[in-house]
Amino acid sequence: MGLFDRLRGGDGPRVAFFGIDGVPYSLIADNPDTFPNLTELAAEGSSGAIDSIVPPESSACWPALTTGVNPGETGVYGFQDRENGSYDTYVPMGRDVRATRIWDRVENADRRASVMNVPVTFPPQRDVQRMVSGFLSPGVEKAAYPDDLREHLENNDYRIDVNAKLGHKDDKAEFMEDAHRTIDARFENFKHYIQEDDWDLFFGVFMTTDRVNHFLFGDYEAGEEASPEDYEYFLEFYEKVDRYLGELRGMLDDDTTMMVASDHGFTTLDYEVHCNAWLEREGWLEYDTDGHDELGDISEEARAYSLIPGRFYLNLEGREPNGGVPQDEYEETRAELKEALENLTGPNGEPVADRVVTKEEAYRGAHDDIAPDLTVVPNHGFDLKSGFKGHDEVFGTGPRNGMHSFDNACLFIDDPDCPVEDADLYDIGPTVLDLMDVDYDRPEFDGGSLVKQ
Repeated sequence: MGLFDRLRGGDGPRVAFFGIDGVPYSLIADNPDTFPNLTELAAEGSSGAIDSIVPPESSACWPALTTGVNPGETGVYGFQDRENGSYDTYVPMGRDVRATRIWDRVENADRRASVMNVPVTFPPQRDVQRMVSGFLSPGVEKAAYPDDLREHLENNDYRIDVNAKLGHKDDKAEFMEDAHRTIDARFENFKHYIQEDDWDLFFGVFMTTDRVNHFLFGDYEAGEEASPEDYEYFLEFYEKVDRYLGELRGMLDDDTTMMVASDHGFTTLDYEVHCNAWLEREGWLEYDTDGHDELGDISEEARAYSLIPGRFYLNLEGREPNGGVPQDEYEETRAELKEALENLTGPNGEPVADRVVTKEEAYRGAHDDIAPDLTVVPNHGFDLKSGFKGHDEVFGTGPRNGMHSFDNACLFIDDPDCPVEDADLYDIGPTVLDLMDVDYDRPEFDGGSLVKQ
């Protein structure tokens, strides 16, 4: 059946891409016994650490990775974005991604794409071969298209995501059981459609890795002696991830290149930083009511506010509905806030910000009108939060001990002629298309292909 189905698809080389959300390259490089299959892939192909994007949050990263352009073009800056000319916010979904996805380019070239569990793709597109949406989807019933895909997934225990609330418990046993059930089902269904062999691009994401990292990465970096049970849970889980990737690689034919990548790195979380609490303490943010819990509750006297992760906006006259910062004071006020953020230190005396990036430095494109005025890329250990309910303290701790990092994302390509050097997330899209011999205009991407020309 595989050969017959392949003859119905387009001609040319194929790519099977597997996302491992939030997996740092150093984790794999430092543990070859845990990752024998990825270590072999690196030895026979190419691999390396790559940079993520600003900001390194999955909701912004996956649209950038799958389009090859920055948030100014995708229109997605994070888990929560702001409406133009309003204090209303929304959670970006697939329809909010304004740039062209690589699977759309594949389909437009009369080739076929199967897309499974990619974050920020709900509702599923109906102009690709098959798609089940990922992170933030309400459930398989509404997230899968066409009907035969939905029916197969429902009949085979497919799950969109792990139950992250279980990770809040001190005892991580139940959480890890749920993580294993989720990734087991993901693998079995990926395996099924890989073996259908009727696609030219297979694009699937293992999101559970990010979930496990949020609750156990600090235990891993602390070492086995600090928390032996959680340390073992962590490495056992990743042994399975590596085994599944090895099995999937073994199912691919010689005309198919396997790629494995993460959307950002990971590191230990030491402090949660409540950015709006800091802004309020420093006199930048005021509210109209004591019972504030959303952006719309800020006062006209407010000069700035923050959205996750580490995005700072001036409350600008003419842009925000009740903007208190005059247009002619924009540059001066932004420079003042930038300096204050650069000088912010944590309880350990370390700077919170690795760097503070202006909107002009980080974002460009047709949809940069809702770009933050400043974005903080934090130093390792400082996780930037931005709720509006208020906190008594700027710095705190929570149930998570792992956080995203801009550096140390990973990329593996089963092709020695694709060296992973000085690469970032934007390079993945054009690399996929070059490996598939799908034509594109190079200026359309913020990155460049890693395929040797």
